[in-house]
Amino acid sequence: MNPNFAITGTALLTGVGIGVIFLLILIKVGRSYFSNKADAGLTEKYRDKHWSSPLEARNKYPEANVFLYSKLFWRLSLVIALALTIAAFNWTIFEKEVYIPDNALVLDTDVEIEVPRSAEPPPPPPPPPPPTFEAVADVELINEEEVEFVDQSVDANTYIEAPVYQETKKAAPPPPPPPPPPPPKEDVEEIFKVVEEMPRFPGCEDMTASAEEKRTCANKKMLEFIYENIRYPAVARDNGIEGTVVVSFVVDRQGNIQDAQVVRDIGGGCGAEALRVVNMMNSLPQRWAPGKQRGRAVKVLFNLPVKFKLEVN
Repeated sequence: MNPNFAITGTALLTGVGIGVIFLLILIKVGRSYFSNKADAGLTEKYRDKHWSSPLEARNKYPEANVFLYSKLFWRLSLVIALALTIAAFNWTIFEKEVYIPDNALVLDTDVEIEVPRSAEPPPPPPPPPPPTFEAVADVELINEEEVEFVDQSVDANTYIEAPVYQETKKAAPPPPPPPPPPPPKEDVEEIFKVVEEMPRFPGCEDMTASAEEKRTCANKKMLEFIYENIRYPAVARDNGIEGTVVVSFVVDRQGNIQDAQVVRDIGGGCGAEALRVVNMMNSLPQRWAPGKQRGRAVKVLFNLPVKFKLEVN
């Protein structure tokens, strides 16, 4: 392949289309030529012709013999085949140039982000039942007029009979109310901010390399994906809005993007555009490599800065 001679896909398709049109025109001209020769009274001309050899009789009408042009068509086919071979070897697919800002993954300042809860806390237990009160029978009031007062004064010679003590059975108190059931355990999966092995963008897991090399490759592919699909909002471009949007999301144990939200916005629709591109990651054929802590896949909070910078012409 000649590095100074490159053919784009559009140019190659254009050349093939022109070649097909030229071939169709050539076929049309050839058919017209031989048709005119056939109508030139060749039948009457060679009616009494006696061939000296069967090989001569092979071409009944020499004027309409297609084999006369076999060398021309053979050379023409070689030229076409050679041209197609050269075009195939010099067909170059130009990669789309993606502008990635410098230090694209570096946050200017720390962003305080509250870790989203994975589940709502359970409701509080019901209050204990109110205590029960027993109704007391009505007490008959004693009429003071019917009370007879008896002299109960005693002296040293008065004999007093000791009263006989009779044990009365008291009614058993009502049983206490059952204790309230213990609250259910809150099944909230912990979301980590920093783990031993951070999540990675897909596309580099099949390569034979260390975890650090895979992370560098994944960051590069992630930046290419973001800045290839992002579109600078017209409102922000017209008003000269530049800056860094920070999108926070959770990479779950299966590598899916969850709870994506804009935690820092610069206005002009830049935050919504960055969030749109982040949510597009769930439509990729491959999922993120989940973060791992002690060899176990866990949920990890990921903060992604997206920089919007106007190009100066």
